[in-house]
Amino acid sequence: MAYQFEPGEPVEVGLRRIAGERIDAAIAAIAEADEDPHEAVHEVRKGCKEVRALLRLVRPVAQDLYRAENDDFRDLARGLSGLRDAEAAIETYDALMTRFGEQVDRQAMGPIRGALTRHRQALAEETGDLDRRLRGAREALETARQQVPRWSLPAGDADGHGFDLLADGLEKTYRRGRKAMATAYASPSVEAFHDWRKRAKYLRYHLRLLRPTWPAVLKRARSQVKTLADRLGDDHDLAVLAETLPLALKGDSDPARNQIFTALVAQRCAELRDEARWLGLRVYAERPKAFARRLGAYWDAALQQEEAARGRRDLDPPWQRTCVDDG
Repeated sequence: MAYQFEPGEPVEVGLRRIAGERIDAAIAAIAEADEDPHEAVHEVRKGCKEVRALLRLVRPVAQDLYRAENDDFRDLARGLSGLRDAEAAIETYDALMTRFGEQVDRQAMGPIRGALTRHRQALAEETGDLDRRLRGAREALETARQQVPRWSLPAGDADGHGFDLLADGLEKTYRRGRKAMATAYASPSVEAFHDWRKRAKYLRYHLRLLRPTWPAVLKRARSQVKTLADRLGDDHDLAVLAETLPLALKGDSDPARNQIFTALVAQRCAELRDEARWLGLRVYAERPKAFARRLGAYWDAALQQEEAARGRRDLDPPWQRTCVDDG
């Protein structure tokens, strides 16, 4: 099933189902790592982020569960992040050259890409065997998977379907994103924009989890938040590239070329942050309480619709509930 709560499904049941599916998918990716180990790393890190976002949504009503599980998934993803950052630096270089392809001599910039490639290879040798690290990740995931059936939430409403189990987590995510945006533009820094990116990604995951409450509306909203998170992600990748570059170049003797490249990075960052500003003003236009109330109304409507549909199915006469021709 998809990464989403289903109308009519008790929230606690959905929580365990979604977490189990995400962990199973990460384990399956490792099982197929022989085909593309770097893709397996990506899938495992993505799965960890999805589980952490799920836990964050219920955090206000399940603090003990959040504390018991969140750090393990965070540390597991971090253990695989070094090679991914080195790979991202090369991908970011390629994207930058595509963006400014008509303004720079790509051949002249080529030695930078070569240095980044050698840096990635050296890092891979330093960090050890990737297969071994993926086996360790699989063991950790399998241990975590065994705990999921024990995950529990407070009773909530009478049957556990209520939005009250999710409302505070959603509101907190939205409020923190709003605040992070204000901080990023009031005191611009790599850290501030990276923090905003993390908040935007959590909001994107939460909208995905709640999409069935009104699919057409929340699909569009999530698309806009994804665009915002992508812009902020590209900005962060450029910051990682800027940090990686001196390590990769080492004794490089072409400061003029390197200065041009650094200027391109700065220009692209400025463009991305400008785009993110206007997206952010729209994404975070509501006050947090109003945002949570609106999605709560969607949840209630979807639940009532599901209950009405179930009631109609129960009331249907037998000849409308079967395709069997009894002659």
